[in-house]
Amino acid sequence: MSPAGVYRVEHLHQPSGWLSPGYLEVDADGYIATVDQDPPHGGSVTHLAGLGVPSASNLHSHAFQRALVGLSECASIADAEDTFWTWRKVMYDFVARIDPAQYQAIAAMVYTDMLKHGITAVGEFHYVHHDTSGCPYADRAEMSKRLVAAAEQTGLAITLLPVFYASGGIGRPPQESQKRFVHAEPDRFLELVAGLSALSDGRPDLVIGVALHSLRAVPTDGLAAVVAGVRDIASDTPIHIHVAEQPREVEECLASLGARPIRWLLDNANVGADWTLIHATHCDENECRDMAASGAVVGLCPATEASLGDGIFPLVAYQGAGGHWGIGTDSNYTTSVAEELRVLEYGQRLIHGRRNLLTAPGDETTEHTGRRLFDLALAGGTRSLAQPMGALTPSKRADLVMLDSESPTLLGHGPRTGLDAWILGGTVNPVRDVMVGGRWVVRDGRHDSEDIIIAAYKETMADLVAA
Repeated sequence: MSPAGVYRVEHLHQPSGWLSPGYLEVDADGYIATVDQDPPHGGSVTHLAGLGVPSASNLHSHAFQRALVGLSECASIADAEDTFWTWRKVMYDFVARIDPAQYQAIAAMVYTDMLKHGITAVGEFHYVHHDTSGCPYADRAEMSKRLVAAAEQTGLAITLLPVFYASGGIGRPPQESQKRFVHAEPDRFLELVAGLSALSDGRPDLVIGVALHSLRAVPTDGLAAVVAGVRDIASDTPIHIHVAEQPREVEECLASLGARPIRWLLDNANVGADWTLIHATHCDENECRDMAASGAVVGLCPATEASLGDGIFPLVAYQGAGGHWGIGTDSNYTTSVAEELRVLEYGQRLIHGRRNLLTAPGDETTEHTGRRLFDLALAGGTRSLAQPMGALTPSKRADLVMLDSESPTLLGHGPRTGLDAWILGGTVNPVRDVMVGGRWVVRDGRHDSEDIIIAAYKETMADLVAA
């Protein structure tokens, strides 16, 4: 069925402000053909009430970790001081059990939730490559293809980021619990990437990038080999890496590499606009400035960083230096971009003792915190995932999110304060309808396939928890 059509949106988000109303014309390929304050000549028009905003990009997800929610919140006598590192033990034990069908079922569930919260593209940082014994599947891309299948099932666009993972710490062999993640040789990993790249030919909803797990898990010579190999496959491939999430990681890099992790990357890895540095929580003033100058995107995951006690990124200084950033849901304790941005903003308010820290008075697009956060995250997420989205303007994919003005969250608000109400205070999700590539995938808050997806997830969780 052709997605072509013309929509009259009561209030339509634009980079320069709002059109009230705005007319959005979608072509037969699911891209935006025209946007105007006047209707195009001829043809029928579909009226959409409420606020029409661009969809969000989720630049960092570990889909399987959704199944861990609620299973790691109990104090243990063996681990009296619960930290990121003790949580990681629970995660390793859990991931050791998941089979391919379960992996897909979990991903489909979390991807459905993302869509229902206005996210239409995900960066899936995927490192569960091998079977439960640590051996490659007959199809080495089995687990990767399960994620692609989950995205297809739900209608979510995906930037798949297969992860190179080779060591258990700087200069240390991988642990037994990491056997599902590891590629001992960069060449074998690059074969996987090349095979996946062939899948994406002619598919604008599927982008293949690459991820380097971290400087703890990737030897420096392996990092150089993977980056060079990926550049041979495609010169503009997105590259993502976890960096400086925990103080212990900074200490290990200083002891073993002679530099802090962000500093080492900036000095040795030719970091540029096609890189995304995930977390980057523990950066000093010079690293913050130089990250911004590099053009890289910093991937912030505020809810997960809070859950794991990682720390708070120096966003005000980084934004002041002109840095690019976007939002990820990481462990998927929440799939709400509004909640992630709320945690981000409120964390900054707590450490600075001030409010509305990123605003710039005098322009309607920059003087309101909700709009400012939303627009900055849109720009960074689009850049990070290399997806044709991020604005409701001609030539972009028609990814439209309709916010319900009758939702309790938005009652009394128009376009000027609607994003403030949604992002900074609402407890009821106002996302009513979601369009991806010109096709509606969520209508009236429901996904067409959610009953099937929920049933498969429920069965998966029963089996995994029982195990």
